[in-house]
Amino acid sequence: MPSQSEPTLPEPRRPEPPTGVKARRVLRNPRIWVVPGILVGLLSLLMSLLYLGGILDPRADLHHLPIALVNTDRGATVAGQRQNLGEQVVTGIATAPGQGDAVSWRQLDEATAKEQLASGKIYGALQVPPEFTATVAALGGASEKPARPTVLQYTNPGVGSLGSSLAAQIGQQAVHQASLALGVQLAALPQARGAGDAARLLIADPIALTTTVGHPIGNRSGLGLSAFYYTLLLVLAGFFGANIIGNGVDVALGYADNEVGPWRARHPVVPISRTSTLAVKCAMSVGLSLLTSSLIMLAAAVILDMDADHLPLLWIFSVCASSAVGLGVQAINAAFGGLGLLISMFVFIVLGLPSSGATIPLDALPSFYRFLSLFEPMRQLTDGVRAILFFDAQADAGLTRAWIWMAIGTVAALLFGFAMTRYYDRKGLHRTVPELA
Repeated sequence: MPSQSEPTLPEPRRPEPPTGVKARRVLRNPRIWVVPGILVGLLSLLMSLLYLGGILDPRADLHHLPIALVNTDRGATVAGQRQNLGEQVVTGIATAPGQGDAVSWRQLDEATAKEQLASGKIYGALQVPPEFTATVAALGGASEKPARPTVLQYTNPGVGSLGSSLAAQIGQQAVHQASLALGVQLAALPQARGAGDAARLLIADPIALTTTVGHPIGNRSGLGLSAFYYTLLLVLAGFFGANIIGNGVDVALGYADNEVGPWRARHPVVPISRTSTLAVKCAMSVGLSLLTSSLIMLAAAVILDMDADHLPLLWIFSVCASSAVGLGVQAINAAFGGLGLLISMFVFIVLGLPSSGATIPLDALPSFYRFLSLFEPMRQLTDGVRAILFFDAQADAGLTRAWIWMAIGTVAALLFGFAMTRYYDRKGLHRTVPELA
């Protein structure tokens, strides 16, 4: 008896690609170009104006750059009279014409100047040493090689390499002008008339400038820029983390598609209010900031050996900073939907970078950027990180301000975000998907 053959199954048919509107037909439609064109064009224009507008001419935008003037000269007898030429030099620098409001000269005692260098309140200092007048009085005397009077200049790399460099350049020019003015005064003294050619040249420009670091930072501090880049990492972790969390939660709750390469899937819709959704996203942003901040610190302080003291405080500050940024992004996205990505990018990155005062000092930025720095998160966080890394975590070095503004920003983000979602929920503006619409 012949055996019954097994039934053959039909081969599975590969799904046909959808046939419909061609790409060229879509591209010929002007309406598809309008919104992306406007947004991309405005973004490119604004970013160019903001980033380049604050860096092209820092010297021209200088506004009250704080530099200390310290006179420790004990005075001496010059031409038969008791004088203190150090006081004369300091006063001449502070009141020199043509400075406008570019520099804010602060006449301080030595201890106060060192304290303000160590807290980042001044960008540099000029100090007249104790024997200045006595050294000047010896010029043109019997000695063939008289000592040259010297002014000490202290830099402060912790405030940033450019800020410290600007202060050093201003100090060098100020001392040179003071030296020429003092030279005119010395040339009129009787003892200078019989001096030799070398002595007369020395008398014409008597003051030498010696530059040293007033408040040193570690060699692995990026010339003072490690605070900025560390802060940028915290902001980017909070920003991108919040957007990744937001998309992941929407996918898990069925309100967004999960696309990986050519595959697309959608989970069943979970009935949940906007307010509860925001609560989930905020909790995850805070929770994952513990992970991201720890990894940033591991990479920076352990693997790359960045100079950093007060590591426990730096870690706590990093977690709070990244959490604050994440909560702000979640609140903005919950209120504005897809447009929230652009808005939060402007708030935390586009406007924050040029007004942070980290690469270009605030005192060398146009007034618009100084206005933004009053409330922009990047500036506040940079001040806090800089205080911890470079200024021994002193409260008045910017750390207190950073904590206060971080708390204000966190509370404002939560109030704004939950107020908007509760309003949407009360109005019945629930989230829908195409299958349910």
